[in-house]
Amino acid sequence: MRIMGLDYGKKRIGVALSDEARIIAQPFTLLTRVSAVKDIEEIKRLIVENHVERVVIGHPVNMDGTLGKSALEVEAFAERLKTSASVPIELWDERLSTVAVTRILIDADVSRVKRKENVDKLSACYMLQGYLDRAAKRAPSGD
Repeated sequence: MRIMGLDYGKKRIGVALSDEARIIAQPFTLLTRVSAVKDIEEIKRLIVENHVERVVIGHPVNMDGTLGKSALEVEAFAERLKTSASVPIELWDERLSTVAVTRILIDADVSRVKRKENVDKLSACYMLQGYLDRAAKRAPSGD
């Protein structure tokens, strides 16, 4: 089973998926937002088709730990998804993930157009990888 990472934005939702072993995150797709109902239906379809056992949504908390407008919008979206999805939904602090990904793309000399096309799904991947790494550190080592 996989874990899905979502980077929820005003116009697009970046989607990343873990591998079956839940070790490596990979960019998966970019959804163009249509409406709350249609967005959730599309995510539910992806959950089923990709055998997802948990969804992690990036939570854009302010640097001082407060919740701004974007964080509150993500929380509302997560609550709507929780009521209709058949898997656990979790928020994950994504402070600076989009900034980090944008800097990586700039350093790699990716054009502005290509950055815009890819930053959301790569941010979802970056955020999900952080979640997977933390989960791996918390898991019993088996030694």
